[in-house]
Amino acid sequence: MASNIVLSNTATLQKYMDLPQNGTVQAEYIWIDGTNGLRSKTKTLTKKPATIDELPEWNFDGSSTAQAPGGDSDIYLRPVAFFPDPFRRGDNILVLCECWNPDGTPNKFNYRHECAKLMEAHKDLQPWFGLEQEYTLFDEFGAPYGWPKGGFPGPQGPYYCGVGTGKVYCRDIVEAHYRACLYANINISGINAEVLPSQWEFQIGPCTGIDMGDHLWVARYLLHRVAEDFGVKISFHPKPIPGDWNGSGLHTNFSTEEMRQEGGMKAIHEAISKLEKRHKEHIAVYGDDNTLRLTGKHETGNIEAFSFGVADRGSSIRIPRSCAKEGYGYFEDRRPASNACPYQITAIMVETCCGAI
Repeated sequence: MASNIVLSNTATLQKYMDLPQNGTVQAEYIWIDGTNGLRSKTKTLTKKPATIDELPEWNFDGSSTAQAPGGDSDIYLRPVAFFPDPFRRGDNILVLCECWNPDGTPNKFNYRHECAKLMEAHKDLQPWFGLEQEYTLFDEFGAPYGWPKGGFPGPQGPYYCGVGTGKVYCRDIVEAHYRACLYANINISGINAEVLPSQWEFQIGPCTGIDMGDHLWVARYLLHRVAEDFGVKISFHPKPIPGDWNGSGLHTNFSTEEMRQEGGMKAIHEAISKLEKRHKEHIAVYGDDNTLRLTGKHETGNIEAFSFGVADRGSSIRIPRSCAKEGYGYFEDRRPASNACPYQITAIMVETCCGAI
């Protein structure tokens, strides 16, 4: 369970967090490293910024984050969005950054740059996204959080959206993360316990264009930071527990303005046809170890075959029954793994569905 030492240290820390800052602002610069992980460090500002342009560029050692060789290790941080900081509060902020090389080119792991260009090129189509981020919690010893020591809980069934002891684990961490997202103005639309015990999901969206990736990455950062305070580890692995247990996905809900209008089902089917033609290209950027999850079992389609259906959670693409009934709305791409990069997902979704194939 939660570490008493961690919680005790957090209580002691609060004495210092209440001290005045004398007009300064702490800006936590956040970036995505070369392993699809998150990094951050803090910069002191002399005043609260009003716009993103007022935030200074910064740099870090890219050789320590798998983003640059040791002989030429400087990587530059360019702020692209900022949010209220739920941990330090006050005027303090979280600053999401893109990573750039010294020669003025985007770092090879900077997937946001190309995504932003695609979103700008297709902004007239008003692409909307809603991403469902599944994740699993583990204790400090690497065991699923709340599971019986040296054993297993009962079979899947009572855990999804469950209520009550023995059906739900780690709600305290989930609630803390939810409130942190709301404080930070993250567009979080909900949470729920998932099919695997100690597995949860939060939903981000609907977001337009590049905001989808920005909000999801910062929400992931907040989840890791909240889990720190409880001595718990967050896993985005798509098959966190081997065996007869559900995996974790990043289900991607998508629509354009045409799809959302009366008669939009025609545009939805046209997009699905385009997705089928580029199935392998999508799978290539839909996360690591996805072969362990997309087996055709546990509410997934098979990674080798493209399929779609109404209300079918065993297909690649699911059309909600309500949308099929009304004749317009959106569809859900169930293929992305929980560890996939939202910039890569949303970029290829727009490229495929909004472009000519």
